[in-house]
Amino acid sequence: MEIMKKEELKKLIDTAAGRIPADLVIRNGRVADVYQGCFIEGDVAVSGGRIAGIGNYEGAAEADAKGGYVLPGFIDGHIHIESSFVSPEEIGRLLVPHGTSTIIADPHEIVNVCGLAGLEYMLRASEKTILDIRMMLPSCVPSTVFEHAGAVLDASVMEAPLSDDRVWGMGEFMDYPAVINGSNAALDKLMLAKKTGKLVDGHSPGVRGKELNAYSSARIHTDHECATLEDLRRRISRGMYVLLRQGSACHDLRGLLKGVTPENSRYCVLCSDDRQPRTILEKGHLDDHLRICVEEGMDPMTAIRMATINAAECYRLYDRGGIAPGLRADLALVDNLKDFRVSRVFIEGKEAAAGGKYLLPVDRCDDTAVRSSFHVGDFSAEKLALHLTGDDVYVIDITPGTVVTRKGKAKVRRDASGCFVYDPGADIVKIAVVERHQNTGNVALGLLRGYGIRRGAIALSIAHDSHNIIAAGVDDREIVFAVEKLLEQNGGVTLVREGRVLEQMPLPLGGLMSDQSGEWVNKKLNAVHEAAFRELGVNPDLEPVMGLCFMSLPVIPELKITDMGLFDVERFTFIPVSVQ
Repeated sequence: MEIMKKEELKKLIDTAAGRIPADLVIRNGRVADVYQGCFIEGDVAVSGGRIAGIGNYEGAAEADAKGGYVLPGFIDGHIHIESSFVSPEEIGRLLVPHGTSTIIADPHEIVNVCGLAGLEYMLRASEKTILDIRMMLPSCVPSTVFEHAGAVLDASVMEAPLSDDRVWGMGEFMDYPAVINGSNAALDKLMLAKKTGKLVDGHSPGVRGKELNAYSSARIHTDHECATLEDLRRRISRGMYVLLRQGSACHDLRGLLKGVTPENSRYCVLCSDDRQPRTILEKGHLDDHLRICVEEGMDPMTAIRMATINAAECYRLYDRGGIAPGLRADLALVDNLKDFRVSRVFIEGKEAAAGGKYLLPVDRCDDTAVRSSFHVGDFSAEKLALHLTGDDVYVIDITPGTVVTRKGKAKVRRDASGCFVYDPGADIVKIAVVERHQNTGNVALGLLRGYGIRRGAIALSIAHDSHNIIAAGVDDREIVFAVEKLLEQNGGVTLVREGRVLEQMPLPLGGLMSDQSGEWVNKKLNAVHEAAFRELGVNPDLEPVMGLCFMSLPVIPELKITDMGLFDVERFTFIPVSVQ
């Protein structure tokens, strides 16, 4: 927290007492009192970036709320900036017009690719935007020992960054089996968090009973992976905050709202986790979450609390989250409590957005440290031959609308040598993960059902969480061509068909983020989606990029694939593609 100087405090007190005029006065608004759960009448006076008081004030500058509502700036409890495909500077430009003043960001993706150099880049880039980005230190790099990443962060490496005041806590502890089983490596990290006084975010899909007790006993602070109402209730009863997620890939909010009650709502926080520019530009950010809450019958004040004071208390941001004297003047002016259309945004008393437009310049920091992040060794078409011992196989079954997959079984065709052959009559295609960090030459193969691709291939350098190259296609030649073109453009997304590139979206920052605007990314992503559906036949019920990039996440049930092989998340072990 920034420490106020004595003369600044004196000015704030004098302004609050009405002895001197405020720097800014916001008039004609109904002010959200998140502490009492009501709205109050009065001007909001601002001095030196902080709220001086609510009442009748004069100021050097005035802003007219026009009979609308003055809300605290919104706080996103958990987001991966990299999953927006834009840089921290650009995410600020996109989110602030929607009333967001603070985000809790986990740079898990770029740190998996670039190690602590990636964290340092994100910290420096975050200083270039008025959006207050509180950066967490990724706890699991790689997310498990069952894949190769660009770095390995153990406790000895994590101590220095976690002691850095710029690092707010430890990111989602997704290796929940390591915590539950009390592994030395996990315990060392958890003890480090206790030593530095930093909180730890959680990630424990499907964990319940004594295992949940074991996980929460380590004082894991939050969880954003609740799939059911019982998941939500169990975690709150263990003293954990539940982050209600509404992102581009996962849409959990509407379902989980049914479990939010007046008694437990203070332990509920809104978050997006992963939110692409397309979603932001079309639907917004936490303003969209608030609309959904009200649509589902929630009292507007309860929803506002989840976007403000609840998040502030959860993440120990005691200088914000409400509208009260001495707090940061982070304020969102909205027209009504149904649409939550944001008209003006003030951050630390400075107007940052109006009418949906960001008002400040976008200055970018040097990004050299996170470029040139591809080190692929010994890749060839021969490595794509999938030899099977029989016609019965395990398949990764995609479930539209969620990153959870099913462990399916199927019968497939084989050639004379016993290798998988694509059958146009079946929705089963080869999926490959190519290791891209350490020149290992690893290429793992599996079978994917439900993705819908019937022509060509698609390759991505976005493959949660270690972000190796993931590709799917109808034959080996198409997959090889897609991977080669992806490497030529230094990562991102590539769609090919019959020896030609259909669409490309280069992401030169770690193979994860663009150095262009959110609008540019949105245009390219729309073109990628259109080509995926029209030219490749991808399932229209899926988001083509998000639908593929989570197939390599070995901490989300049930069946996934890493660069080391087909992984059974329920058993937490590798399995062969062939049913034995």
